[in-house]
Amino acid sequence: MQCINRVWLAVVAVSLLMPQLGYSEQPESKPRVPSWQIHDDLAGELSVMKTQYEDTFAGIGNLRSLGYLELVKANPGVDPWLPGEGTQITLPQHYVLPVVKREGIVINLAEYRLYYFHDGQVSVYPVGVGTDDNPSPLTDARVTMRLESPAWYPPATVRAEYEARNEHLPRVFPPGPDNPLGSHALLLSEKGYLIHGTNKQFGVGMQVSHGCFRMYNEDIERFVYEVKKDTSVQVVNQPVKIGMKGTEVWLEVHRPHEEYDQASRNRLWRVVGEQLETFRQSRPGLEIQRRAIELALDQADGIPRMIGEQITQVASEKPDRDHSVNEQPAESPVEPVRMLF
Repeated sequence: MQCINRVWLAVVAVSLLMPQLGYSEQPESKPRVPSWQIHDDLAGELSVMKTQYEDTFAGIGNLRSLGYLELVKANPGVDPWLPGEGTQITLPQHYVLPVVKREGIVINLAEYRLYYFHDGQVSVYPVGVGTDDNPSPLTDARVTMRLESPAWYPPATVRAEYEARNEHLPRVFPPGPDNPLGSHALLLSEKGYLIHGTNKQFGVGMQVSHGCFRMYNEDIERFVYEVKKDTSVQVVNQPVKIGMKGTEVWLEVHRPHEEYDQASRNRLWRVVGEQLETFRQSRPGLEIQRRAIELALDQADGIPRMIGEQITQVASEKPDRDHSVNEQPAESPVEPVRMLF
């Protein structure tokens, strides 16, 4: 289900009168989202902070551009609404990159994150995505237009939901603090869908929308000036990501919800097994630690874990002295992948 009505484009004149993509300069303020160097298949790093008495996960997420659920999953046992004075909080900013073309915008629904690949680096933002009843589309789209101060005309589907609850919904939300589209938006070639801000900060990093992608206003108001027209937008659903950093094998697993039931565990076990088998077939000489896999699956907290390594030389006999260091003798076959289970 689309999150906006297609005809709304005819009635957001205030947005269309604004400069088009690439015509305005970026805001001069320093970006609050870092640009991470990419190391093979990984980027970013974990860090920690200590809370003050008034902190909540929702407030920390908004301040540091992190999603509510990713903070909850990364900090088991901590009350997200009253973590308390001096509690050490893990900030989950270490990533195994999704298996996609590393260009433009990539949104991974399973982790509620948007990856923006630029200048050989990547910036990562939390996003709100569609619910099970109104899912976001898996698509390969493009950015078509930047919108500033967009107005929103609720589509018939949304109006019907409110009417079913005997709630009133205005026919138009003009630009302003009550506008669900927030301060800025990017229109996509996938008809009816946007990447936009929000007037409900709590929904960022969760399944909350009617299919669109919500960002913090503090992020989108800068992001729209960085993204050019025709930038690719790949939307994928990858709850399990496996990658290499040097010779190290890393695994990142995301459970679908805050609660982690047995059905979800079983499903993720199957996905990990299938992807790991495919992964190791293309990379001879891997040693994988089953205990590390079990820990990643037991937590499913979205934090990358090293689960093994690639042995650089596992020949059954030593190479002949006449061979160069970069050659493997034909009579010395490489051992198959060794699974340390």
